[in-house]
Amino acid sequence: GLSFKKCDLKIMMNNSNHHTREISTERLVVRRGQPFTVTVHFSAPIHSYLPQLKRTFLIAQTGRNPSKSSGTQTEFPISSLGDQQQWSAALEEQDPCFWTISVKTPANAPIGQYTLLLHASKCHCHLGNFTLLFNPWCRDDEVFLGNEAQRQEYILNQEGVIYWGTENAVLAQPWDFSQLEEDIVDICFALLDVAEHQDKDHTRRKSPIHVCRTVAAMVNCNESSGILTECGTGRCCNGTPPSKWLGSSPILRQWFASRCKPVRHGQCWVFAAVVCTVLRCLGIPTRVVTGYTWAHNTNASLSVNEYYDEDGTLLTKERSACVWTFHVWNECWMARADLVPKYSGWQALDATCQEKREGPSFCGPAPVKAIKDGDMDIDYDVCYFFAAINAKCQVWIQKADDTLKPALGNTKYTGNNISTKGVGSERCEDITQNYKYPEGSLQEKEVLDKVYRKIKKLHTTTSSSETQFSSIPTALEEPVNLFIHLQSESSQLLGHNVPLTIKVFNYSGEEKATHLVLQAQSLQYNGIPITQLWKEKFDLTLKTNEAHTLKVSVPCSQYGKELGENHLLQLTAMLRDKDSAVYLLQEEISICDPPLTIEFPEKMVQYQPSTANISLLNSLTEPLEKCVIVVAGRGLIYRQRKYRFGSVQPKSTEKLQIPLTPIQSGPRRLTAHLTCLQLQDLKSYTTIDVAAA
Repeated sequence: GLSFKKCDLKIMMNNSNHHTREISTERLVVRRGQPFTVTVHFSAPIHSYLPQLKRTFLIAQTGRNPSKSSGTQTEFPISSLGDQQQWSAALEEQDPCFWTISVKTPANAPIGQYTLLLHASKCHCHLGNFTLLFNPWCRDDEVFLGNEAQRQEYILNQEGVIYWGTENAVLAQPWDFSQLEEDIVDICFALLDVAEHQDKDHTRRKSPIHVCRTVAAMVNCNESSGILTECGTGRCCNGTPPSKWLGSSPILRQWFASRCKPVRHGQCWVFAAVVCTVLRCLGIPTRVVTGYTWAHNTNASLSVNEYYDEDGTLLTKERSACVWTFHVWNECWMARADLVPKYSGWQALDATCQEKREGPSFCGPAPVKAIKDGDMDIDYDVCYFFAAINAKCQVWIQKADDTLKPALGNTKYTGNNISTKGVGSERCEDITQNYKYPEGSLQEKEVLDKVYRKIKKLHTTTSSSETQFSSIPTALEEPVNLFIHLQSESSQLLGHNVPLTIKVFNYSGEEKATHLVLQAQSLQYNGIPITQLWKEKFDLTLKTNEAHTLKVSVPCSQYGKELGENHLLQLTAMLRDKDSAVYLLQEEISICDPPLTIEFPEKMVQYQPSTANISLLNSLTEPLEKCVIVVAGRGLIYRQRKYRFGSVQPKSTEKLQIPLTPIQSGPRRLTAHLTCLQLQDLKSYTTIDVAAA
């Protein structure tokens, strides 16, 4: 019989061939549907190998209690690499003292932590353990992605960008996904284990749909014993504010080290970033997507309401549906074997909790193509995504007696500037056209008409409590007596006044006595007002066909101390005439932190000492005190470094030179994160292409 000595898993070679070498050089991590090679060594020579080979087979098993009946254990002979959908093995090289065996996993095998055994002479020899991931390089895998640049970006790139701000001022913040760090893959499978503790059917892990839905449910702990606790409408106490996170690995490691206690705190961009890390690690091409003016918690309704008082103050209503300044979700690439082929490709996945009539609180994966075409019956949750980016927002004025009156003005449209990081670059790519046809186009009209027809049909065939869609938006009859225009910069530097220009036109055939109220409120990204910061009132008498222009400024002294975590201001202009008609316009702007810049020399070479220069310009009228900068850069510096600036005087610039020696070539990012008494989350990043030594 065979006298087993040891097995060489050829980790370096296999991991390199399977694009997992960055995950580990000490353990075998392979992708399904692609062969890997092992060499079995014997302690005594085998001179007649064919009879032995016929009595020998391999066993691959996964899960706590693997069995053939559950599909978590399979036996296969060492013969030839056969059916793509079956486990198989072939003898590549044989010697009296060793066999080199090529093992082929099916392209639809469940992902997981596996044990490989050799059965010979009525005994099992443990050859080793390996981790099996999805394989976007394999044509037969449901997650196959044909473009190599996209595979590099959506599987292997650990440094991302998450967009926030407003639709007119898209801002970027760096994020370290860290999906290839060795311990992250174990945490990802622990996450699946925790999620499936009641349903221990590991064979479901063959489906990228199942894995995506499991991960989305686990990231937000409102759904299960998940990873993150959502930060409520107030300040985040007893935890880390969402804007302080710089990457996914500290969150995942804290969750794992605390025996799966939810980490405080997360909001939509943190949920999406962690989902991206987990799915990229497991082998599903994934990206982070931001949309602006997002109708949240509409319960698939195509209308959403905003409420203001008679001075134009945005009110917080009990109703949960509201318009978010921005929202962040994920897209995952896969073939939808459960649907017709046109729905394969990018799938929208949203881990942020939504109020839904039925089913889990997360959404997706929903084919982006189905969202664009208004195909509401397609799984999963297409109707919620469609409503969020197509709902019309009606503005109401709540009078002193609590009655509501519709405000006149421009309609607020949702689903704008849908953005993601470009492939192989730091540029922002607008992908709105993937979700919506051009505004005003015939295709857009056809899609909306189709959806409205479905809504009307549902209203006539079911009770209102059972309808999936509701509230078809109706256009208001707007008189054209008065017109108001509000103009401001889309963003402003912290420490500077915010200039406003308001133009009022009287198109009526008579003189109009009007009352104008201007105000600024600080705003959370989810549309909830924080506090009123500034207000001014004007009485204007407008002659027939007269235009009047006002120029005012919101003083920085009145907004600087009360900005929310996302530094958003909502500016409103409300105009009333003697006929009680109310005209309202609103504009959201971003208040940007003082510039923190990073500069590299023109050329940087691997293993050669170099420097980076960081400078901070204090745009405020007061000193920045107790400034600390944390610097990180994979392949540029070892671990994080912390530097203390001390104080930076008003309108002055402080500079810092950082020595570094790059140990990896190619595009490398340096990230700086500044905190001080006045500012908490000032982030900056720059990428340089390091030349190979």
